[in-house]
Amino acid sequence: MTAQLPLWAANLAVFDTETTGIDTNEARIVSATIALLGPAGDVVERYDWLLDPGVEIPEAAMRVHGISTEIARASGIDAAVGVQQIATQLLEMIERGFPVVSYNAPYDLSLLVAEAARYRVPLPGDLAPIIDPLILDKQFDRYRKGKRTLEAVSAHHGVEIGNAHDAGDDAIAAGRVLQVIARKYADVIPGELDELHRSQVAWAAQQAASFQEYMRKARDPAFVADGRWPVRE
Repeated sequence: MTAQLPLWAANLAVFDTETTGIDTNEARIVSATIALLGPAGDVVERYDWLLDPGVEIPEAAMRVHGISTEIARASGIDAAVGVQQIATQLLEMIERGFPVVSYNAPYDLSLLVAEAARYRVPLPGDLAPIIDPLILDKQFDRYRKGKRTLEAVSAHHGVEIGNAHDAGDDAIAAGRVLQVIARKYADVIPGELDELHRSQVAWAAQQAASFQEYMRKARDPAFVADGRWPVRE
């Protein structure tokens, strides 16, 4: 018998970005998706953006998401306008009572906070409630071998990802992965969103500390893992 989906996981706002790089303080948003998923993982609402980031999109980033500087300049909206719209839509989802699912949340949310500051877009630093399937997967299946990329974790949980590194497909896959995890661990996962958010803050710190300890012993005595979640400023 399949476990029942917890009430808090029935309707989820999902969020993902594709960007110019990996440094959240310097990278710019190139594309983004916010969608609302229903109980069966169905897409109820979807909002997509293509931005002209105002800077060159490096070749390495273009190879990941397929969006060139030329495409972004020709078809993307002004970055300041796009960041404003993304922030507004994300806050609207939270105000409507939907938790925001973001895989490896400190990347996308820290980036959005930095972009919002760059364009003077109001955005609270304490975004909540956020749910990060990466943190939950590590917490409840901590001894599983293998990678924890969205592609790998989606495959493990039987979720089709579509086009990996497409903001829309990645966001939707992350939400569906979360619903699988929520069902699978319904008996141990916190039942209230506020408690779940707080728990992830602690779990992220613990996971980072554990990884740092391993890396210092195995590879680099000076290695530092940042355990701040969901935003690193």
